[in-house]
Amino acid sequence: MPTVLSDLRADRKRAHEAVRLAKRLRHQVGQAIADFQMIEDGDRVMVCLSGGKDSYTLLDLLLSLKARAPVRFDLIAVNLDQKQPGFPTHVLPDYLAGRGVPFHIIEQDTYSTVTRVIPEGRTMCSLCSRLRRGALYRWAAENGITRIALGHHRDDILATFFLNLFHGASLKAMPPKLLSDDGRHVVIRPLAYCRETDIAEYARERSFPIIPCNLCGSQENLQRKAIGRMLEEWDNHHPGRCETIFRALGNVAPSQLADRHLFDFAALGARDGAGRADAHGWLAGAASSAAPVDDDA
Repeated sequence: MPTVLSDLRADRKRAHEAVRLAKRLRHQVGQAIADFQMIEDGDRVMVCLSGGKDSYTLLDLLLSLKARAPVRFDLIAVNLDQKQPGFPTHVLPDYLAGRGVPFHIIEQDTYSTVTRVIPEGRTMCSLCSRLRRGALYRWAAENGITRIALGHHRDDILATFFLNLFHGASLKAMPPKLLSDDGRHVVIRPLAYCRETDIAEYARERSFPIIPCNLCGSQENLQRKAIGRMLEEWDNHHPGRCETIFRALGNVAPSQLADRHLFDFAALGARDGAGRADAHGWLAGAASSAAPVDDDA
């Protein structure tokens, strides 16, 4: 009897925690959508579905929010079949049809292109993502899509920030909302406030039919994976640090950095009519033409 009671208590606790997790994620997604005005009335939102935990969670939460959203919008799930050998092509159509979600499968053999161009053992992610993005953008343009929703979460945004900081000498990350380079597409990341650990737990609770990416899954030494391990260690040993860093991305003080294009340091404290030596003069150590003249010389 004690064993039965303890099992019942454990089941109730798990069910209670699952409900709390779902509420937390829905709230975070709703907050991100509201903060960045990601979705407007009448939008046609394309949810890019890869078969991984993040994109499944994104679709699931958007479907949940759609029923009670203050605006009307349509969702369509789109997957790119990259023709990877052994890819289970039936999984996503079966799942989406079972849930009654409108969907489309784009078929394009990017796998052969990536494996032909990239030497064995080298990172494939960059080329793979460019080809995938191009195919998705083309379909969006041809089918009246007004928003393209991606499954990047808070930890993806932080990892991108540190990759750019450590290896690109730039302070930038993945914005929650952006306009594509050609100006034709608005890309949104509704999971921007969500932690990866919460998403992983939610995916387990919902029993999503996860499809692993075998194209680059063996590339364990990717810089992004190293950054991910760093963030995970911080979360374990310094709880709250990653959340603080993420909040800092939305609390930028341009005058406290050193970007001359972002803040006009040259004009700061400049006096009207004061002469300025050009950069060449400073670099060459040339004497200033504005230096006072000694009349007794």
